[in-house]
Amino acid sequence: MTKAQKAERERAIVALREHIKPGDTVYTVLDHVSKSGMSRNIRVLIPYTREDGSVDFLHPNYLVAQAIGARQAKRGDGIVMGGCGMDMGFHLVSTLSRVLFPDGFGCTGKGCHSNDHSNGDRDYTPHVECAEAEGGKDSEQTSAHNFYRESGRKCKRAACHWHRSGDYAVAHRWI
Repeated sequence: MTKAQKAERERAIVALREHIKPGDTVYTVLDHVSKSGMSRNIRVLIPYTREDGSVDFLHPNYLVAQAIGARQAKRGDGIVMGGCGMDMGFHLVSTLSRVLFPDGFGCTGKGCHSNDHSNGDRDYTPHVECAEAEGGKDSEQTSAHNFYRESGRKCKRAACHWHRSGDYAVAHRWI
C-alpha cells in the first residue's frame, strides 16, 4: 500500500467515525449475487436525523470500500464482497466496525452488541472514563488505568467497562 493509499484510507476512516458511533446500526442492501454465488454487491446505508426531524440515509460506500480495502462494483454503488457460506452483509459491517474501532470500545449499556456479553459477561454497565484518566491528581492510577485499557485486559475499576474487540461495536441489519 502506497503512502497515498494509506492517507486516503485514513481520511475515509476519520470521515466514517463522524457518522458511526459504537451502538449504532448500519444497514445493508444486497444488489447483486454472481452466477457462481461466490461474490455479492452490497450497499451500506447509515441513518441520520435531519434538522426537521425526518430520517434520511447516508450512502458512504466509497468511504467504506476505502476503509476496509474492498473494491466497488462496476455497476451501481455497491461494495464487492467475495465468499460464501456466511452472512456477507454482517461480515462487511463487522470488518468496518473492526477498522473504525481497532482498540475496542466502551460498553454502550443495555443492548450493547459486544460478543463479550453473550460469552459470559452479563455486566451492561455503560463505559465511563475514570476520573483519574481525565486528568485527576494521581498519575500512577491514571497510568494503571491506561495500561489496562491499552493492553486489552479488563480494568479493575467498575466504571471502566471496555470491550477489547471493535468487531461488534456496530450492529447490522439488512434492508
